[in-house]
Amino acid sequence: MRLSQLLKAKLHHARVTYADPEYVGSVQIDADLMERVGIVEGELVHVWSVDGTSRLQTYAFRGPRGVIGLNGGAAHFFRPGERIIIAAFDLSDEPIEPKVLLLDEDNLVVRELHPFKTHG
Repeated sequence: MRLSQLLKAKLHHARVTYADPEYVGSVQIDADLMERVGIVEGELVHVWSVDGTSRLQTYAFRGPRGVIGLNGGAAHFFRPGERIIIAAFDLSDEPIEPKVLLLDEDNLVVRELHPFKTHG
């Protein structure tokens, strides 16, 4: 059996609501958004800047509605108001239909995206 690492979840254009270098590592994510895309507490996630060049990996934990917060060392790479992408991957030997949400400036869902559907 060959396993591939495949995209399972993505929060696109999430806005950083806080950056706290004094907290011990991780990214806090709105619990409803985590549930909607299938990210679980403690899961490895990738965080990529849309507005800058920073990229890192950390673990996710649940937060209040609208919150996307970077903690510990990650707080030095991202600033409040910055647009980011948060992505999670699964190992699978079968195709995965990722759950992808486009968010607005308040981290509310604008619409669900289907990245592998052809246009036209």
